[in-house]
Amino acid sequence: MSASPLRLGVNIDHVATLRNARGGRLPDPVRAAHAAIAAGADGITAHLREDRRHIRDDDVVRLMREIDRPLNFEMAATEEMLAIATRLRPHAACLVPEKREERTTEGGLDIVTGREQLAPAIARLNAAGIRVSLFVEPEVHVMDAARALAAPVVELHTGTYCDAVLAGDAARAARELARIVRAARHGTALGLEIHAGHGLTVESVGPVAALPEIRELNIGHAIVGEAVFVGLAAAVRGMRDAMEAGRRGAGA
Repeated sequence: MSASPLRLGVNIDHVATLRNARGGRLPDPVRAAHAAIAAGADGITAHLREDRRHIRDDDVVRLMREIDRPLNFEMAATEEMLAIATRLRPHAACLVPEKREERTTEGGLDIVTGREQLAPAIARLNAAGIRVSLFVEPEVHVMDAARALAAPVVELHTGTYCDAVLAGDAARAARELARIVRAARHGTALGLEIHAGHGLTVESVGPVAALPEIRELNIGHAIVGEAVFVGLAAAVRGMRDAMEAGRRGAGA
């Protein structure tokens, strides 16, 4: 399979985290979205959580009004979030698990035992013309469940793989990457569009970017963290360079 161009969605949640740590309006996550797009981002991701710990309702409204790239609206499958999504109609809605006490999303959505709750939410988003993505664990049976739910896109959770890379555990990283490979191939064979994200850094992104089945990566924390030292534009370009190097390696 030849590798298609790989899109980068930049998650701006942690710019909002910085703002909310002190209150007020700065730094402005919408300004960060504009800067990321100018530096080469193909889209913007923002997670409106139940507790509004980072992105706020007005941020989403402004993103919809101001940016000229697709907005990937991360959300829990709750009535509150479904009402917001179907009113604003972002390009995409990525359904994610959400626990109030977690610092960040801890794993993929359970779409197997949660099918009865998720099916009507997915149908409602589909009917509103919103492309539905499911943030899931990279497992073959999960790809089957996503296909049965009529969600056109899955985003594979790469956090466990990235943790292994960060820990320097090459054997575990290889096992976790193999899971991602199997799921991406199986999902593609079923007709799903495959995305990936969570925990990716310039050090870990290459092998994931090399997978021809993966069409989009959504990355936030590493880019915003690096931006503290080099600026947001340089951080976006650095991540894009690392992705493209991995993609080129796949075709070598």
